[in-house]
Amino acid sequence: MEVAADRAGMSADRLEWITDHFKRMYIAPGKIAGCQILVARRGFPAYWRSFGQRDIARNKPVSDDTLFRIYSMSKPVTSVALMQLYERGYFQLNDPVERVLPEFKGQKVWLSGEGDDMVLADPTSPMTFRNVLSHTGGLSYGWDPHPVDAAYRAAKVERGPGMTVNTFLERIGSMPLRYDPGSKWLYSMSTDVCGAIVERLSGVPFDEYLAENIFKPLGMKDTAFHVSSNDSERLAANYRRAPDKSLELIDDPVASTYLTKPTFSSGGGGLVSTTEDYFQFCDMLRRGGELSGERIIGPRTLSMMHMNHLPGGADLTQFALGSFSETAYSGVGFGLGFAMTLGDVEAGGVGHGDYYWGGAASTIFWIDPREELVVIFMTQLMPSGTFNFRGQLKNMVYAAIEN
Repeated sequence: MEVAADRAGMSADRLEWITDHFKRMYIAPGKIAGCQILVARRGFPAYWRSFGQRDIARNKPVSDDTLFRIYSMSKPVTSVALMQLYERGYFQLNDPVERVLPEFKGQKVWLSGEGDDMVLADPTSPMTFRNVLSHTGGLSYGWDPHPVDAAYRAAKVERGPGMTVNTFLERIGSMPLRYDPGSKWLYSMSTDVCGAIVERLSGVPFDEYLAENIFKPLGMKDTAFHVSSNDSERLAANYRRAPDKSLELIDDPVASTYLTKPTFSSGGGGLVSTTEDYFQFCDMLRRGGELSGERIIGPRTLSMMHMNHLPGGADLTQFALGSFSETAYSGVGFGLGFAMTLGDVEAGGVGHGDYYWGGAASTIFWIDPREELVVIFMTQLMPSGTFNFRGQLKNMVYAAIEN
C-alpha cells in the first residue's frame, strides 16, 4: 500500500511518533506480540506499519496480509447489511422485530427475583429494529451476575460450535428482558439477532449475504467467518494477558476453531479480516457509502446510522447498564451499529463527530467525516480493555494533521 502523508495533509515526522510509541511501550517490553496500524486521510494512506510478530512460537512477523480475528468489529458490517434491507423497504426502524422473529413474541421484562422465582411483566413497548441495532432492546450477553444473565448461561444462549441460527433465536427469544426496550443501553447479543434478521428477511444464509452484498463489491477477499486451509498460515495467534502480565496463547492458528466453517455465522463477533480489507469497508463509509463505483448503502441512511439514537441525545453515562463494552461512556453516544463522540470536552479528547467500534482482541477503528480520516488498529490481545490504544492513537494522529 503506497503511503503519501503529504497528500493526506499530515506530517510524516509526527506520524512517526506512533512508531516510537508502539515499539517502546508495547513491542519491546512484550506487552503485545505485534500490531498493524493504518492511518488514511482523504483516501490516501498516510501511515501503514506492521510491528512485532503474529505468532511468537513460530517466529512469524506481522505481514501486510495477516489475518486478524476482528470480533465485535463485525458489528458495523452486520448493521450495514441490515440497513441495506431497510433501504429496500423490508422494515421501518420502529417496527417490532417479532414481525420477523416469531421466537420473540411474548417476551417478558425482569422485575425482581431469580430462577423460577423471577417476577416478570409485559414490556411497556415492543422491541424494535432500532432497539436491536442500538443495543437498547433489553437483551444481554449473559456475562453479568444479574439473574437474567444467569438464565442465559443456564439455557446456553451462546454462539459456539454446533449452534444454528434457529436454535440461537429460540433460546434468546425465550429469555426475559433485562429492562424495557428503549429505556436503557446494554452491550448485548443484539447484533447477532441483526444477522439472523438479515437471513430471515433476505432468505439467504447470512455469510452468503455478506459475501454478495458487501465483501465482493468492496474487494474484501480475505473477510469471512472462517479461514480456509490455503490461508491458515496467515492467521495470527491470539493471546491474553496472564496474571503475571505475560502473554498467554489462547488460540493457536494451527488448531483454531476459525479453520472450520461455523454452523452459526455470528454477526456480533465472528469475522476474520485483514487491515487492507477492513480499510475498504471503512473508506466506503468515509465516502458516504460508495467505493470504486460500488454503492453499498445510501449516504442519508449512513448519516442516520452514525447519529446518536439514545433518547434525548444523552450519552452512555446516562443510559448504559453494565461496565463492559468497546467504548468509554463519557461524551459518547450510540447509533445504529456505531458509537460516536458527542463532544471533545465531554469525551476528554479530540474527534467530535467521529464514529467507531472495536473488538475483543483489542482491534479498533474510527472514521472522522469532518477530517476525512480513517484509522485502523489490529492486534490480538484479550481482553480489549487492557490498554487504551484508541486514546493514545488519537492523540498522535490528530497532532499530525496539518491542513
